[in-house]
Amino acid sequence: MSIKEGSTDDKKQRIVRAAMKVFAKKGFYNSRVSEIAREADVADGTIYLYFKNKDDILISLFEYEMKKMIAYMRKEIEKCDGPLERLQVFAYTHISMITENHDWAEVIQVELRQSAKFMREYVNELYIEYLNLISFAIKEGQEKGIIRKDITPGIIKRAFVGALDEMTRYWVLSTRKKHRISDAIREISDVFIEGIKVEKEK
Repeated sequence: MSIKEGSTDDKKQRIVRAAMKVFAKKGFYNSRVSEIAREADVADGTIYLYFKNKDDILISLFEYEMKKMIAYMRKEIEKCDGPLERLQVFAYTHISMITENHDWAEVIQVELRQSAKFMREYVNELYIEYLNLISFAIKEGQEKGIIRKDITPGIIKRAFVGALDEMTRYWVLSTRKKHRISDAIREISDVFIEGIKVEKEK
């Protein structure tokens, strides 16, 4: 069922999309709720019908975007032949989803870290669900005997995404980029995949 213009869901999503633009442009701390309202074309008081405060808007923005990322990532890795290919496609898809949306890249790599509520209090279940797409691929590979059984999926999933995120942070913050993002994705995924897969007997 499509969302009707002016409905509660539509207005809430407009506010969230507006917040992403404002946070990316001015920074989380420097942004005002009134600026988000202006960007969303709603009255200032309307914001508080949907959100408690600015931190609440930021968390809703994260959840809104992460749900889209999870859905798209599932669709992409389901096309893959096996666990190793899934890991490679995960890397390319993860980077492309973030770098193709500069506002989202700015928010996820910089502004989320400015919210004490997000970093200390928020139970990040969506991010765990996203990381588990890597765990599932690793466990499948272990069951099939093509990924080493002495590695811990819970450790590797965070290390893998951590390396990818470091490159996206570099892409967002660096004014003089020395590395092409496509080369970085290939090298990171190759190093991780070579490091975890079972070596063929000579």
